Amino acid sequence: MNVSRPATQPNAPVISLDSVRRGRIDRPLRILGHGTAGVGKSTFASGAPSPIFLGADEGTSELDIARLPEPKTWDEVIASLRALGREAHEYKTIVVDPVNWLEPLCWQHVCAAAGVADIEAFGYGKGYTAAVDQWRIFLNELERLWSGKGMHIILLAHSVVRPFRNPEGEDFDRYVISMHEKSAGLLTQWVDNVLFMRHEAFAKKTGKNARARGVSTGARFIHTQWHAAFEAKNRHNLPEQIPLEWESFWSAVQANRNGIDKAGDLKKQIAVAMKDIDDEAFAKNVNDWLAKFGERASASRLAELLNKINAKIGEKQ
Repeated sequence: MNVSRPATQPNAPVISLDSVRRGRIDRPLRILGHGTAGVGKSTFASGAPSPIFLGADEGTSELDIARLPEPKTWDEVIASLRALGREAHEYKTIVVDPVNWLEPLCWQHVCAAAGVADIEAFGYGKGYTAAVDQWRIFLNELERLWSGKGMHIILLAHSVVRPFRNPEGEDFDRYVISMHEKSAGLLTQWVDNVLFMRHEAFAKKTGKNARARGVSTGARFIHTQWHAAFEAKNRHNLPEQIPLEWESFWSAVQANRNGIDKAGDLKKQIAVAMKDIDDEAFAKNVNDWLAKFGERASASRLAELLNKINAKIGEKQ
């Protein structure tokens, strides 16, 4: 049977398998960091290579950093990013601080263009959908800086506690980015790392019938993996928890890129954590698992085991 081939369209692109590339590509970072006020988000970003900040001046007044003029309109936000893409400069990182502070400017722009009084006047959800189109323009300009100028992108945002509708069980509260969910969803999809930044704190009782009170150690951490309590992710195979400072975060990124033995490091962490386990049955299960799978266990499986051990320790506290 003769099978005719479809005609080639004029000017159709021709792809050859000779163009296939193999291996990891190290690119500038795209980060969305969120946390409560005062945790140290801006200080963290100020440690990035040659940063320039765009956003509200009052949040960074005590930092010795370069700042673009504080934008008063959405057009000024986009114009600032285009200036960085158009002009020669030595900045290696753009920090938007905080990105949620720009949301009202976006809404004002969308409402003015449509001739409506406020974002709710569009009708159910339509105003927020129109705003997402503007955020796509915003991300397109950041993409130019990321791919064209080789700049790291850091978006900082405040966190807010909102209820999570759990389709598999009871609902619960969690920390999320303080923006409309449609816009926040677009930003979290675009970045490679969503980092939740928090003060270390725990509940403690001083007596059998005493009411638990919050205790803070003064330590601050970055969380890099999804948790029921907060939004987080990473594409760099990072440890679950890192001290809240740029040097520690960058070292973790470089360790992954340089192929440092993460599985071996996790085994060391597991050995240290097991010293705090006094449940003999639990300890036996862990040791049996390590004896059976430890030599060929992947870093992800070891990370899951370490999470279970830390959760067990947390129950005791």
